[in-house]
Amino acid sequence: MSIKFRKIATNGIHLHTALAGPEGGEPVFLLHGFPDAWFGWEAQIGPLVEAGFRVIVPDQRGYNLSDKPVGVINYQMDTLVKDILGLADTLGYDRFHIAGHDFGAMVCWNLAICCPGRIKRMVIANVPHPQVMSRYLRTHIKQMLKSWYAIFFQIPGLPEWTVKLNNWRFLISAMPDNLSEEERDRYRAAWNLPGAMTGMMSWYRAFFRSPKKTKNFSKIQVPTLILWGKQDPHLCYEMAALSLKLCDNGQLITFEDATHWVLRDESEAVSQHMVEFYVASG
Repeated sequence: MSIKFRKIATNGIHLHTALAGPEGGEPVFLLHGFPDAWFGWEAQIGPLVEAGFRVIVPDQRGYNLSDKPVGVINYQMDTLVKDILGLADTLGYDRFHIAGHDFGAMVCWNLAICCPGRIKRMVIANVPHPQVMSRYLRTHIKQMLKSWYAIFFQIPGLPEWTVKLNNWRFLISAMPDNLSEEERDRYRAAWNLPGAMTGMMSWYRAFFRSPKKTKNFSKIQVPTLILWGKQDPHLCYEMAALSLKLCDNGQLITFEDATHWVLRDESEAVSQHMVEFYVASG
């Protein structure tokens, strides 16, 4: 499998983007979350390419080799959504499939809410519908405790310094247990780039400072497949079923032993479900 890389202009910045698969294939955009990068989707790229899809995997703004604009205001959700719409426009795609994990899934939810006509089918991995997330963060003690780190990230400067201690031990401990040392070094290199950690944490800072943007949402019209590892230490499993209720045409597949990192814990099954779901669009 051949993967090519381009810095692509979108929404006033450039996103470092991995591109694979036949140029004439149906486009699938894969969006990573925190503290990931494009290569968090590596296990899924090959199967999608083999099925004939054109796979587009950006480092999102603030991450890895993409631009890292300064200022929390530059990481508000409507801006993150425009990044992906602009990326699709630059590449010439009017309609496309999407998939997202963690914060990348939050971008997907918001894409489907604001621009359902642009999205063919959507796969969500271990992040609830924004309305469910907003409610749980306000009213459920269990989820508040699980999200303690997101509150910690609101402190200016201190989190950036803390996560670097002991060779990035804080973030490495949050990643999949089965990462090789080579893979861990790959992440450390991405996190250590100038401006990266502040850019990455700005996603959390913007999210918590813009509550008005997370309260009122219509039901999801885009066909949606939710994949959820039930052993997620960061997000309450109950939110998966509640999110499904907000989808007009949704499916939920759970993995009993998978964690938040379901893309890696169940990589073959996740890839198979994604291919089957996208192919079914006709």
